Amino acid sequence: MNRESKIFVAGHRGLVGSALVRTLLAEGFENLVTATHRDLDLTDDLAVRWFFSVHKIEYVFLAAAKVGGIVGNATYPVEFLTENLRIQDNVISNAKAYGVKKLLFLGSACAYPKHAKNPITEDSLLTGPLEPSNAPYALAKIAGVTLCQAYRKEYGCDFISAMPTNLYGVGDSYDLQNSHVIPGMIRRFHEAKVGTGGCWLWGTGNPVREFLFSDDLAEACLVLMQSYSDESPVNISSGEPWRLEDLAHQIKEVVGFYGAGGWDTTKPDGTPDRRLDTSKMAALGWKPRVALRDGLKLAYQDFLCQQH
Repeated sequence: MNRESKIFVAGHRGLVGSALVRTLLAEGFENLVTATHRDLDLTDDLAVRWFFSVHKIEYVFLAAAKVGGIVGNATYPVEFLTENLRIQDNVISNAKAYGVKKLLFLGSACAYPKHAKNPITEDSLLTGPLEPSNAPYALAKIAGVTLCQAYRKEYGCDFISAMPTNLYGVGDSYDLQNSHVIPGMIRRFHEAKVGTGGCWLWGTGNPVREFLFSDDLAEACLVLMQSYSDESPVNISSGEPWRLEDLAHQIKEVVGFYGAGGWDTTKPDGTPDRRLDTSKMAALGWKPRVALRDGLKLAYQDFLCQQH
């Protein structure tokens, strides 16, 4: 991939896609192709086929997906499965049909088994039951990874996959029904700060997660696109585990909320412990640059900007 290559960033308005656009432009890749949902419905095969036939795309970062937290997954399991399957199939199959040189599919660490041994290696995929609260989404991501592997095997396509950990950053969604852990906490603590009530979070606070700033993920994706070619997916994470209770304390301090609150233990925790083995990314020379505290400050400022 060179500076003149035509690159399609699918999902460029989302958290990951917008970070990819920023990173690519900063590195001198200016021949980018993007399309809003209004201009291109990725669940529509005919529309995607037309798009690829017109634009003569050489490289694809497939970051488009229907995403959400525990509430969103529990409320819309059909949509989380079927819409993601359609998006993936349409983009990947048309990338093959129209001669794309390389494609990177963004999977998810939630696709690993609920009780996988930590730190989780890439070969843990499909070795045990999934976390029920996000199984439809996870199954779609597994299908995307498998589809890339199948195109490599049958047609020799240079299609690769990455498995990022929990993400946050600039351009995130802070919707309480569809947000992930960090943006959800930011909004809850902020609303408690400006309101009169306390702040109650879901679960026990005991689960362990790793978190990665979206721009760090984008830099890792660029490394993979330039330097990696294999059927095995690649884990991308900060390598820094946090108990959710400790994470909540960090976010409370950044937001400046010092009121009452706690944990609603009648709500689900999700997977108890998820830490990723990132030795493959380390071997490629990548490491994250944004410390959690700094990233939280940037995310909170982004949240405040979105309120105006």
